[in-house]
Amino acid sequence: MKALRQTLAATFVLALSLVAARAQAPTGGTQQFAQLGQCRLASGEAITDCRLGYRTWGKLNADNSNAILFPTWFTGNSGELAESFSPNGLADPARYFIIAVDALADGVSSSPSNSKSRPRMTFPAVTVQDMVSAEYRLATETLHLKHLHAVMGISMGGMQTFEWLADYPSFFDVAIPIVGSTRLTAYDLTLWHAEEDAIRATPAWQQGSYAKSPAVPLTAILHDINLTSPSRYNQLVPRDKFAAQYASYGTEGATDFDANDRIYQLQAMIHHDIAHGGSLEDLAQHLVKIPHPRVLIVVSRQDHMVNPTPALDFAPLIGAKTLVLDTPCGHLGPGCEAATVNPAVRAFLDEK
Repeated sequence: MKALRQTLAATFVLALSLVAARAQAPTGGTQQFAQLGQCRLASGEAITDCRLGYRTWGKLNADNSNAILFPTWFTGNSGELAESFSPNGLADPARYFIIAVDALADGVSSSPSNSKSRPRMTFPAVTVQDMVSAEYRLATETLHLKHLHAVMGISMGGMQTFEWLADYPSFFDVAIPIVGSTRLTAYDLTLWHAEEDAIRATPAWQQGSYAKSPAVPLTAILHDINLTSPSRYNQLVPRDKFAAQYASYGTEGATDFDANDRIYQLQAMIHHDIAHGGSLEDLAQHLVKIPHPRVLIVVSRQDHMVNPTPALDFAPLIGAKTLVLDTPCGHLGPGCEAATVNPAVRAFLDEK
């Protein structure tokens, strides 16, 4: 039996581009790399030979005012975002120049799994702020953009969108964080720490010095049961299918993403805080005093993976609009409710 996580991933990725029928994937989307040299990190360390993967769809208009930057979600890569971009998707490449960016430590951009100078667990720790700093350099140094129309992303991509808002508020016009957070709640932190601990407790992990990324069944189980609500999980896995599904975790559990990369992205989310240890209220007061993007915050009320409360609490402080989904799909709400989310996002992008 296929792992449930493949079903869930299909729900999340494919449904984003569907309203009534599946749209054809847009042309473009070739994997490219920005060679950034040295990436200085918030910790004071640096990634040498730093590179950032990205893909683009659409074309820049005459005044270079239609660029959208879309960072990847946790354990995702830019290729998985392709079907989000269509006339019925989150953004239309016939109208916008879309840049999907591989976040640091995703196995495509500089990561523990592909670093030659500091491989595996010797790789320097990265934060969501470091991811965004590298993305800003991609936009300005590689693509030579002076301004973006929008930054938007889902889950960890939503966290990066909030970080863009805090760090580069004058560089873009629209921010759309989707099921993201300004900083994590205790519930979120418990989940992410437990996922990391489960990897480290797996004997085959071997302190990160494995020859092949191991199955980490407990991590996969924790992830799957928090992606959706209990009622949705029970719909996807009927009781008579439980034994086969549970057994599949032992062989298929989280093997599609390098275990060390997963730890580094988990750590980035664990330490995520757009106020950088300060007050979110003070940050909001700063933002409202300066030109800053229009903001649409999309959350899922039944989200068990990224609690919606911090994002909703931040919204009125900066005058953001909100779209609150209430679906048993939980964290996968933007996919399940694509018929609501996609047109709302497109309309917000198109507002003048």
